[in-house]
Amino acid sequence: MKKYDIAVVGASGMVGGELLGLLEKRRFPVGKLYAFNSGRRAATVKFRGKKYACCAPSFEALKKSDLVFFVSTDEVAEKFAPRLAAAGVACIDDSARFRLAKNVPLVIPEVNGGELKPSKKLIAGPNCTLTGAAVALARVRARYGIKELRLATYQAVSGAGKAAMLRLEEELKASLRGRRLPSGGPFPRPIAFNLFPQVGGFDAEGNSGEENKVEAELKKIWADKAVKISVTSVRVPVLRGHSLAAWVNTRRPFTLAALKKEFARTPGLKFFARAQDYPTPLAHGLRTDIVYAGRLRLAHTSPDEFQLWIVSDNLYKGAALNSVQIAEQLVKL
Repeated sequence: MKKYDIAVVGASGMVGGELLGLLEKRRFPVGKLYAFNSGRRAATVKFRGKKYACCAPSFEALKKSDLVFFVSTDEVAEKFAPRLAAAGVACIDDSARFRLAKNVPLVIPEVNGGELKPSKKLIAGPNCTLTGAAVALARVRARYGIKELRLATYQAVSGAGKAAMLRLEEELKASLRGRRLPSGGPFPRPIAFNLFPQVGGFDAEGNSGEENKVEAELKKIWADKAVKISVTSVRVPVLRGHSLAAWVNTRRPFTLAALKKEFARTPGLKFFARAQDYPTPLAHGLRTDIVYAGRLRLAHTSPDEFQLWIVSDNLYKGAALNSVQIAEQLVKL
């Protein structure tokens, strides 16, 4: 089997660590591995029992690779990815920088893997929040169409990074011990024993950055500018695993029995047909390779609308796993 020299930019970060673990777990044909971080601090990562020192990326160092995973910042991706792609190096970017760029495919393999082509060297991965909905609704959308989608998201703190996870733990300890909560931090409100409907800043219309991203990226992935999408994004005191409450209005009539069959056949989805068997972040949002859905029922607002509850691991399928799956499909091409 042919092996590929791989670079991971952001290897010492939270998503970078998950990505390396998945490359090993899924036996991706890695030849040489090059690990990069910001270079501001010394760091090492482990891969297949061997330690690798991380260093700051440069174009010359990255160009040695056949494939580069960017799990870093928008700025780093912008600095290196287009030049590398022009030089023939495949780049898979998990940042937000190129998701809405006109000539860059935004890909979830189970949903629009056909967008991957040998000629496309720069590929973007989507926002971790929408991935669960896109995977869960893929077959239903293909058969019945989606006219309107309303989402309420319940997003784990890990979506905001390692510092956010530590912040939740600090606030929980302070609250339980009756101490004053620490000031500052990555969130606009206290997160321990709390939640708030803000993920990102607000625009002039009162929509948060996360809400705008989910709408715009889903429309691109679905290649459907006409679909109406409304989102309320909520940060919740959960360490890992995003949850979604979805209201889906279809273009064509359906029955619940037919929907259940489509969900049961959807790639990358585990569907719970019984209402009491619904998924949760604690049981199904921790290092899981698939998306989970349950609580399917008719909505009372329209005969062509149903409701669904969706749970996925925001660090796996929402980030690292999706990138690895893109790489696996590129190798097949």
